[in-house]
Amino acid sequence: MSGARGGAARTLRVPGRHGYAAEFSPYLPGRLACATAQHYGIAGCGTLLVLDQDESGLRVFRSFDWNDGLFDVTWSENNEHVLVTCSGDGSLQLWDTAKAAGPLQVYREHSQEVYSVDWSQTRGEQLVVSGSWDQSVKVWDPTIGKSLCTFRGHESVIYSTIWSPHIPGCFASASGDQTLRIWDVKTTGVRIVIPAHQAEVLSCDWCKYNENLLVTGAVDCSLRGWDLRNVRQPVFELLGHTYAIRRVKFSPFHASLLASCSYDFTVRFWNFSRPDPLLETVEHHTEFTCGLDLSLQSPTQS
Repeated sequence: MSGARGGAARTLRVPGRHGYAAEFSPYLPGRLACATAQHYGIAGCGTLLVLDQDESGLRVFRSFDWNDGLFDVTWSENNEHVLVTCSGDGSLQLWDTAKAAGPLQVYREHSQEVYSVDWSQTRGEQLVVSGSWDQSVKVWDPTIGKSLCTFRGHESVIYSTIWSPHIPGCFASASGDQTLRIWDVKTTGVRIVIPAHQAEVLSCDWCKYNENLLVTGAVDCSLRGWDLRNVRQPVFELLGHTYAIRRVKFSPFHASLLASCSYDFTVRFWNFSRPDPLLETVEHHTEFTCGLDLSLQSPTQS
């Protein structure tokens, strides 16, 4: 599903598939990629859906099947047709939407489910980071068929990995070990370990306007903001969800706005600079809400 804040939702139902991640194209307005799996990702296949939206709604532009559930998707930052997905069989897949065929490349190094994948946005870099239930993070050059380096330190499954939009070679990871960690490709070691929640941390994101600010979402139903210059306590905490928070995203247009989605079926919009931070609760979904993205082209579209 893709909708607009405060407006009518555009919905597309694909029988037998559950959405796990959605990401707007950074190139084409209205184009959206969605990673899906059968049977809630427990068993069965997966499908990458590339969708276009217009006034009449959502339609499928391309679909690509994989033999295991797909849990995350990221667009290339240097080619409008290329995407990377990750799946339950421990592999990453590189796809070309200009070709109605199988993946261009498959990377097989993780030994368990890969739950997160992200393409670097900093100038001069073309790197992909992946996080797995095997407790490792790997960094890849998409033009090479193997990882460049592997990062270990988390003590449980890794749910989220995301590049800093400001600092080259720097990324964050969130884990079932209740921590948020900051890493540097150049040192291959962890820079900062933040005991972010007293619960599994399922998602993290980097503020687009402040290189020191990140947000985490956790099984304890809370969102917490972290300033890397002083991580002893969160700089904000947002409460309102009634089940685990599955994904959180900062706005690309406003420094203090973010969105979150949850197993409570809702998407919520927040302004953490306000005394009453909850702006809106959207209740379009009838099942767990796992994927969320905010459009780079429209400040009201998510």
